[in-house]
Amino acid sequence: MPSFFSSLRDRVANHNNTQPVYQPPNYPPNQPYQPPNYPPNQGAQYGQPPPVSGDAPPGWAPAPEQSVRKLYAAIHSLNTNTHIQHQWGQRAEATEEDYQAAEEFCNRYTVEAPRLLSSDTVERISASGCKAWGLEIPQTRRFVGTVQNPSDSKSDAHRVHVKTGSACRETCILSDLPILAGLYDVKGKHGVYYEVEILEMDVEKDGVVAVGTACRPYPNWRLPGWNRLSGGLHLDDMCKFFEDPDGGRDYNAMKHVTVRPGDIVGCGYDFGRSSLFYTWNGQRTNINGVEQDAFVGVYLPRAKHDVYAAIGVSGAVEVKVNFGGELFRWKEGNEWAWRVEGHVGKLGGTVMGVDAEDLPSYYEASGSSRRGY
Repeated sequence: MPSFFSSLRDRVANHNNTQPVYQPPNYPPNQPYQPPNYPPNQGAQYGQPPPVSGDAPPGWAPAPEQSVRKLYAAIHSLNTNTHIQHQWGQRAEATEEDYQAAEEFCNRYTVEAPRLLSSDTVERISASGCKAWGLEIPQTRRFVGTVQNPSDSKSDAHRVHVKTGSACRETCILSDLPILAGLYDVKGKHGVYYEVEILEMDVEKDGVVAVGTACRPYPNWRLPGWNRLSGGLHLDDMCKFFEDPDGGRDYNAMKHVTVRPGDIVGCGYDFGRSSLFYTWNGQRTNINGVEQDAFVGVYLPRAKHDVYAAIGVSGAVEVKVNFGGELFRWKEGNEWAWRVEGHVGKLGGTVMGVDAEDLPSYYEASGSSRRGY
């Protein structure tokens, strides 16, 4: 009779970490875009174009800030001299072809269901802890630069180093492992968190860094927050985006911030509030001492989503991404309740017909109780 562990291994054999390749649509030059024609009730789960700012999709609540695009239009219609201290937004930065291609991409490919990690990955997390997380190298010619993960280097580096050239166009780089894993329990956890140190980002030379989250598959030629199930803070104009193909929303808690080399922006997900939040140089973003979440009620129900860290780059920029291999600037993030590897533990609910209470934790299954500090 096969053992429980061999039976479990057979049942999750297809749940490995090899990410499928999603090809972007190709458009003949000088021909109009034609949307895909799906039969009724078929196609992608998100078959309709993303809503414009102000029309909230089910499951998330926009923060009270106004849409930059709508605010600009209102001011312009009044013919006042008021000046908005932000760039126009993503539709001015990305081409219409890129926008339409992303719409078709999301129509063509459904969102990946949450899945169990392979035994090899479990062992790597058990041995290395949060240093097991890295970034995937974008498979697109738009990306002009390098991604160096700690596992790629013979040095003692514990952060991911990303550097791009001036010819780099808008690219989204996803983490190789989810930071929010739908099939795993969150008991005893406050949330998950990571940080990005800005080494170079010259807005005057069209340098852009965006920090956020996304579900797979995500069009890699779009910055975080522009398309489905993705949120992002764009540091060039301090606008926040969630499934927003327009100009984004003015993030009041950050609107007076100017990015300088050495600044650190943190991105976290709070399990209790189901909210996406940010920190700046070790402090939760706030207005007059009141903490300000970027978006509340996102990625619900949690058990249906695997969510990945998402770093957007364009132009010549340089950043270092810390998943916890080094101490966070935000001190609370160093507690076990916020570390990404602490989320890889007890399974919650029912997985593939087996009650989660009958399944071992990652650490029990791998025969190790080491937590990887």
